[in-house]
Amino acid sequence: MTGNTTESTTGNTTRKPPRELTEKLVRFQQPEKVLRYLGELPETRLAGLFGLDTDDYRALLRDFDEQARSTAAELLKDSGFADRADRLPFRPGQRIVALGESTTADRLSWFSILRHLLPDGVELVNLAVSGLTTTQALTQLSSLNFLRPDWVLCMLGANDTQRLGRGAGTPGTRLVSEAETARNLLALREIGGQALSGENRWIWLTPSSVDQERADAYPHFQRAGIGWSGEDVDGVADFLLGRPEPAVDTRRATAGLHLDDGIHLTLDGQRAVVTALVDTLAESPPAPAPTAVTATTTTTTASTATTQTEAKTS
Repeated sequence: MTGNTTESTTGNTTRKPPRELTEKLVRFQQPEKVLRYLGELPETRLAGLFGLDTDDYRALLRDFDEQARSTAAELLKDSGFADRADRLPFRPGQRIVALGESTTADRLSWFSILRHLLPDGVELVNLAVSGLTTTQALTQLSSLNFLRPDWVLCMLGANDTQRLGRGAGTPGTRLVSEAETARNLLALREIGGQALSGENRWIWLTPSSVDQERADAYPHFQRAGIGWSGEDVDGVADFLLGRPEPAVDTRRATAGLHLDDGIHLTLDGQRAVVTALVDTLAESPPAPAPTAVTATTTTTTASTATTQTEAKTS
């Protein structure tokens, strides 16, 4: 979850949100994914939604990409990690689709870092949307079937555990019940998995850890009367780890690596997630899918099933 902001007006003077808040919004929010009915939105319009001019918006995107690239480069300096990354089952000509919420939609996400760890010719499509529940994720099944991925990396369930009316001494009500979360995750796997070419090519990532003290003290959550419980997140994680498909437990790796809200991850937290993914898959690699030949590695940030593709540059 990430908060929303509007420009405040005092008299005839419009005060823009602080630069730090704008950067956070650009980092976690991608309006083109939730305003699909408007068609392809040009960068000029997207920049305006954040109160930025186009050059500033593009500069922010470049900076986020460079941070992800630099993080991958730092990881690869470790020869042991580089060897494990080379053993990942993703091959040139294959398409990897990510399903998720803000941890994956983050422009500094583990998925963005992963892009820079893979060889040329691997296409990455990010369908993650900040704030998404598993119920809402079911609506993405049509896009998944259209894309026909070779692999799906799914990191969902954290927003299901959001508690409404949470406060001192009051646990609140889960946004999505535990039973419905399980039903939705199974439906995603069963229906979405029909687009895959192999049984072991659906990979779960558990929700990341919660810094309970920070999350409970975060003023924006307090004002909204919402919160999260590490116990609820553990319940989702245990369900996923009990599934027969490959699953990556991200909780221990991300402990203590949160932003001030206790929910979202720092760049070091995202680095920890991709490290856990690489280590898990290198230790117990799923069977690789058949290879098709394409020319370049691409990353797609999907606003519709026919998404734009951004070529990887070295």
